[in-house]
Amino acid sequence: MIPVITIDGPSGTGKGTIAHLLSNRLGWHCLDSGALYRVLGLTAQRLGVELDDADAVAALAVRLKVTFAADRVLLDGEDVTDAIRTEQAGMAASRVAAHPSARAALLAWQRARACPPGLVADGRDMGTVVFPHAPLKVFLDASPEERAKRRYKQLKEKGLDANLPNLIVDIRERDTRDRSRQVAPLRAAGDAVVLDSTTLSVDEVLDRVLKEVRRVFPELVP
Repeated sequence: MIPVITIDGPSGTGKGTIAHLLSNRLGWHCLDSGALYRVLGLTAQRLGVELDDADAVAALAVRLKVTFAADRVLLDGEDVTDAIRTEQAGMAASRVAAHPSARAALLAWQRARACPPGLVADGRDMGTVVFPHAPLKVFLDASPEERAKRRYKQLKEKGLDANLPNLIVDIRERDTRDRSRQVAPLRAAGDAVVLDSTTLSVDEVLDRVLKEVRRVFPELVP
């Protein structure tokens, strides 16, 4: 059995940051499943595939050639790391992720990322669907307003235009879509440790997650 830690939660809770910091701390592999769906959405848009066409999107998912190399994401060898981090790419990811056939096509790919010495996987259904038997599951949450502020700051730091009220609306809409989809809806697994990061710094969240890691894997973290 390959040890797996899952970190789920809605957009903007810091789960990706925590997953990378934790995987670096443990020396484990890291799976950013959100990036996978962003790549799928980007591919569909580039090829003119309707995002609501489940069959066409699933066909793209089967042929998707994506590679995670350090902090970069490659699509057919092209670095699309920045291209998939736009708000447009995020909304596209949410739409294509709603298709059961597309999710099924990517399920085996995601599970194959679990290899020695271990895996930290972040997303929206890592603990409920992809790795339901993971020994440690974490669910990060935060208020829509706080998540929008974080996203606003990120966009501004990159020199991109951003509108805070619009970001709050977009996040609420995405939450509704992710939580209400028929397959693999966004929710905390029954045995997940739920952390609200609204008032916590990245270091504080990481400390709390490491406390749980010590509890479940006492041999890993001094």
